[in-house]
Amino acid sequence: MKIFRTNGRSAAALVVSMALATAAGGLFAQQGGGIPLNPAHPDSYVVKKGDTLWDISSMFLRDPWYWPEIWHVNPQVENPHLIFPGDVLRLVYVDGQPRIQSSRGDVASASGTDRLSPRIREEQLTEAVNTIPYEAIAPFLSRGMVLARDEIDGLPHIVALRNDHLIGASGNDAYVRGDVGGVDSTYSVVHIGQRLVDPDDGDLLGYEGVYVAEGRIRRGGDPATLTLSESQREAMKGDRLVSGTEPFPLQFQPRSPDRPVEGQIIHVVDGLTQIGQYQVIVINRGERHGLEPGHVLSVWQAGSRVSDNVDSRLFGRKVQLPDELAGTLMVFKTYDRLSYALVMQAEGPIHRLDNVRNPS
Repeated sequence: MKIFRTNGRSAAALVVSMALATAAGGLFAQQGGGIPLNPAHPDSYVVKKGDTLWDISSMFLRDPWYWPEIWHVNPQVENPHLIFPGDVLRLVYVDGQPRIQSSRGDVASASGTDRLSPRIREEQLTEAVNTIPYEAIAPFLSRGMVLARDEIDGLPHIVALRNDHLIGASGNDAYVRGDVGGVDSTYSVVHIGQRLVDPDDGDLLGYEGVYVAEGRIRRGGDPATLTLSESQREAMKGDRLVSGTEPFPLQFQPRSPDRPVEGQIIHVVDGLTQIGQYQVIVINRGERHGLEPGHVLSVWQAGSRVSDNVDSRLFGRKVQLPDELAGTLMVFKTYDRLSYALVMQAEGPIHRLDNVRNPS
């Protein structure tokens, strides 16, 4: 198992696709089923700074993860798969099918009677609308990682802090042992966090690497001297040094997994007991189970077992209560047997060991 890193430098835009119902609040037939509109859907919408594609899709759809169906690509618009603040999204019909069409250019309003005049314009990718609130996961994207036990043992580690300090922060020096680079080499200092265990079979899936600080080798030797910077937690003896980053593109589109997925929440980042919207969690399903960034799953709170003390025929017998829908999450980082996900909607309390499965 490799060391995995993410970085928070990309705020790239995503392919926008939205599935909508047919005429006047009906259903759009797709593979024998129907995709319901949001009853309050607009006919058009002007994209604003700070919007996310998830929120925009929610304006049109009851279930926003169906948006890969009918985004209408405008060939006359540069980068037609990207939307930007100021773009007008309009519900149109192409060959009798509903589509969401993006128009760019000078538009007086989005009243439905204006004549749109699309034109090519230059945009930085970082100005385009993201799928999810970037600020909600930016700290994680630049710091989140999973570490394997055998690789932890090979990482350089802090053996002491200067002046016999028990903890260190920005500006402090730490003495490190292990295979480090030359002077001015940079590292992330991480604390070995919680064991990530699969509740299905008890297998150890890895360890959470909790970001502590950045560090730069100021002096070589054994031990070498590392100067800490950008600290978010106190550095301590035993903390490890990790080098290198893995680019983390946000170029994915929310959608349901292609095959059935049944799993559980096994960890909450930052150790919270109750989970709300835009919190990061870990589930015990990953790439080998068919999960990819952008896949959407429903969270179900397992029903408890209660005694039936009313029906004399079943007095004292345990009754299994049904599972209850608790929320929706979106996978944004996958490993072999686990994934990180962001809670997009919380319809009830969400807890560790709640079940996750394909949205219905």
